[in-house]
Amino acid sequence: MTIHDEKMPVIADRADSDPLPEGGPPGLSDELVDELLAGARTPAEITGEGGLLQTLTKRLIERAMDAELTGHLGYERGGASPGGVGNSRNGTTAKTLHTEHGSVRIETPRDRAGSFEPQIVEKHQRRFDGFDEKIVAMYGRGMTVRDIQAHLAEIYGVKVGHDLISRVTDAVLEDVKAWQARPLEDVYPVLYLDALVVKIRDGGTVRRKACYVVMGVNLDGERDVLGLWVQATEGAKFWMSVLTDLKQRGVSDVLIACVDGLKGLPEAIEAVFPETWVQTCIVHLIRNSLRFVPEKHRRQVAKALRPIYTAPNANDARDALEALDAEWGQRYPMITKTWTDAWEQVIPFLAFPADVRRIVYTTNSIEALHRQVRKTIKTRGHFPNEDAARKLIYLSIINAQKTWRKAYNWNTALVAFRIHFGDRLP
Repeated sequence: MTIHDEKMPVIADRADSDPLPEGGPPGLSDELVDELLAGARTPAEITGEGGLLQTLTKRLIERAMDAELTGHLGYERGGASPGGVGNSRNGTTAKTLHTEHGSVRIETPRDRAGSFEPQIVEKHQRRFDGFDEKIVAMYGRGMTVRDIQAHLAEIYGVKVGHDLISRVTDAVLEDVKAWQARPLEDVYPVLYLDALVVKIRDGGTVRRKACYVVMGVNLDGERDVLGLWVQATEGAKFWMSVLTDLKQRGVSDVLIACVDGLKGLPEAIEAVFPETWVQTCIVHLIRNSLRFVPEKHRRQVAKALRPIYTAPNANDARDALEALDAEWGQRYPMITKTWTDAWEQVIPFLAFPADVRRIVYTTNSIEALHRQVRKTIKTRGHFPNEDAARKLIYLSIINAQKTWRKAYNWNTALVAFRIHFGDRLP
């Protein structure tokens, strides 16, 4: 189907158009829609290559750009320049514009002075507004460059090259840098610290590297990822530099830091935030304890561990640990040692009421985020470099945050924190 220029209706001149809310463009009347659809009956004639939507897009863009040039010159097409001299139209230049309705060949108007700067489709612009966002959204959902190329060709009929997709997604790195350097809040009641392992090519070898991630809960109970850092391995020394970075970005105090039991991490936290309570993840402790137990005794030992972490206070928890040691210590001495070695980081959460403990006793919140990140990056065997890993993990985090809710029972938690931390809680 072809729509000839001389028969193309001028939408802005239709008096019977249905108006949209104030500030928006005029609506399309049923009569105008019928006129546009005249002769178009199949989906291909409407949305296919060279169909109604592509042709209409081309004509509307060209008409809008011509109107822009008229405003720039100060006189209508076919008219005379004010004063008889000055700038004037100078033909058109053809270029292909990628849109949601496929690739459209448009004629962009020129002026003799070269001073015309179109706004609806800027000079050198090859993709219509929203097109880049679609590429980034697909990339952020874990689609590879080839997947994106195939999807755009299949759904929109747009053929884009590998380089174009790379340029669009590389622009995300500027967002990552701004996000990583943004100022943070003064106080975070809770921080969760954990590292995610990713495969990244380093020279001629693919190496497993640690991506350090910090999630904070602010005074309103809202969770936020404060940053991500890539390093060769996970260690307490680099965690100290991560925490120092948070401090330089505005964090002056952290009430509770929930960690997975990495050796040396409590000392690293204390070096940067000396008053912070360090809470070892109870779920990690249970897992580590059961690693020493064969399957036939695992359920019994798990039952014996439960009175420790559900105890009403630290003293009762110590009694429960001694009872477990009396029953299982001779057979599995490493269980008691696992809990005893971390005891000062086990008991902080026991100071809180039962309905507040679930906020601070485990790193499950950040581990859930890591599961979602892994789901996104699993299509990559490895990343070609750290920046590639950083931008995809960042996009995955941003997608995950859209569905997050306030921390469980947060108002009650704030009251408990106020009682225990006093003026440290603003």
